[in-house]
Amino acid sequence: MRIGVASGKGGTGKTLVSVSLTRIIGRSRPVQYLDCDVEEPNGHLFLRPRIKRSTPVMLATPAIDADQCDHCGECATFCRFGALAAMPARTIVFPELCHACGGCALVCSRGAITWRHRQIGRVEIGDAGDAGFVHGLLNVGEPMGPPVVEAVLKHADPSRTVIIDAPPGAACQVVATLRGCDVVALVAEPTPFGLHDLGIAVRMVRMLGIRAVVIINRDGIGDASIDRLCDSVGLPVVGRIPHDRRIAEAYARGAVIAEDMPEYAECFGQLADGLLAEGSCANW
Repeated sequence: MRIGVASGKGGTGKTLVSVSLTRIIGRSRPVQYLDCDVEEPNGHLFLRPRIKRSTPVMLATPAIDADQCDHCGECATFCRFGALAAMPARTIVFPELCHACGGCALVCSRGAITWRHRQIGRVEIGDAGDAGFVHGLLNVGEPMGPPVVEAVLKHADPSRTVIIDAPPGAACQVVATLRGCDVVALVAEPTPFGLHDLGIAVRMVRMLGIRAVVIINRDGIGDASIDRLCDSVGLPVVGRIPHDRRIAEAYARGAVIAEDMPEYAECFGQLADGLLAEGSCANW
């Protein structure tokens, strides 16, 4: 089963929930943690994995053969992302904008376009105790996160329950992360910002056709607007994490809440049971 943990905005407690679920579920069944927040992965700060190997993530980009190119501009006209520009005496490639679709080479009648590969990030694989561990790291300055996300997901172990820590928001990296999940837990905080961004995240998972549930973090600091939204769209609230200064202090130390604070182990155990049940329903 694949359980995605996502949020409409950063800072809602998504990683707090992900790493605690990894430890709790790992007590009774094989589990694997995948950190797909490739721009700012931080699950390793809590799970402290032993990295066994690292693999580069390569992206193909077009290369122009100046001797063959007649600068007709067909490739630039085809590219919807502006990755090529045809000048009277030169055709320029902007590799950071290229999505590697291959269309420019198909429309080039001169056969002037070949491909070169460049590294845009890496995937590190290891284990954190009994849990499998994989995370991706996008090179600084690279805008194309989805290829690194997809490289992380290729290491998902079908024999384990996989906890997938998604990037925040609802952009293309999040969509790439959540495709194929059996259930997605949307972590939200009861604030006006949390309410607004949860609404965006709900629309995203509905468009993807993925079963979703909500976890309210810092419960008690706001009003019941999150509950009203969930009631109106038919989303179950499967867990509530109270607003507790000790949780923030433990998180700041890099502690896994479900382990460091035994009084919350039962809370996360019930949360894990609810998610596993929801994920099973998605497969009926």
